[in-house]
Amino acid sequence: MAKSLLKTSSLSGRTKLLHQTGLSLYSTSHGFYEEEVKKKLQQFPGGSIDLQKEDNGIGVLTLNNPSKMNAFSGVMMLQLLEKVIELENWTEGKGLIVRGAKNTFSSGSDLNAVKSLGTPEDGMAVCMFMQNTLTRFMRLPLISVALVQGWALGGGAEFTTACDFRSGTTLSSWRFSEFLLMLSMWLRQQWLMTPESKIRFVHKEMGIIPSWGGTTRLVEIIGSRQALKVLSGALKLDSKNALNIGMVEEVLQSSDETKSLEEAQEWLKQFIQGPPEVIRALKKSVCSGRELYLEEALQNERDLLGTVWGGPANLEAIAKKGKFNK
Repeated sequence: MAKSLLKTSSLSGRTKLLHQTGLSLYSTSHGFYEEEVKKKLQQFPGGSIDLQKEDNGIGVLTLNNPSKMNAFSGVMMLQLLEKVIELENWTEGKGLIVRGAKNTFSSGSDLNAVKSLGTPEDGMAVCMFMQNTLTRFMRLPLISVALVQGWALGGGAEFTTACDFRSGTTLSSWRFSEFLLMLSMWLRQQWLMTPESKIRFVHKEMGIIPSWGGTTRLVEIIGSRQALKVLSGALKLDSKNALNIGMVEEVLQSSDETKSLEEAQEWLKQFIQGPPEVIRALKKSVCSGRELYLEEALQNERDLLGTVWGGPANLEAIAKKGKFNK
């Protein structure tokens, strides 16, 4: 959906849509009335979306509704948008870890809200709201990783596809594997899991299809043929199956909730070393390469270069010329 909307926009409009803070895919011209949707979602309380921002530039976003396997209530959907807006304005931020409370990622949407929002019009409205939110999340100038513990079902599975990386943990004791991933993994958006983690797009069994952008992003990650198998079969993607279809880069082991978060932070640090302005420009450039036409992506790369060329990090690196291979 995002790509089709981009293709019908003007060249400047597409670039603006991709990078200007606060812009969304849908507006009243699409029949989307955000304030009306917010009023409906506000009627379904429960749980919270918690955000902790560390001084090292890493944020931790926690889906916190453990009594319902961290299912998204209406209020949580609203809070997710609020946190995305906060992260859009976090100029010191470089990385983000998304996790669920109590060793479970997320079971998707709260069925109480699903049952009450039963008309096609309600479904479309929530669809546009969550596509707006997760697309803005995906375009954040932060390198993000979904820390998948236990199950990621339905909308929870869709959320993982909006992250740049996915890593998994289980409940057994583990030592984090020592490895360095190539930048090409980031561009391919491959997954990391542990033996007991499972991701499942259960939408077909609910009589619907993914509606938070999960289909579009899954096709980008594993290709259309494999995505069709995963979605039409409602497959339980354990680490072995995910590895076989190219969705998993490596199978990891596990730890308790606190230890796994600490080690996920250590893992993420290898990608966010450097000044925030450089890391954020890199992320924006990758988003451009993925979403824009070649000419637009090249122009945007040029514009992003202008924000760092001759800057403090660039001048410091030039002063250290010859030291990179030492």
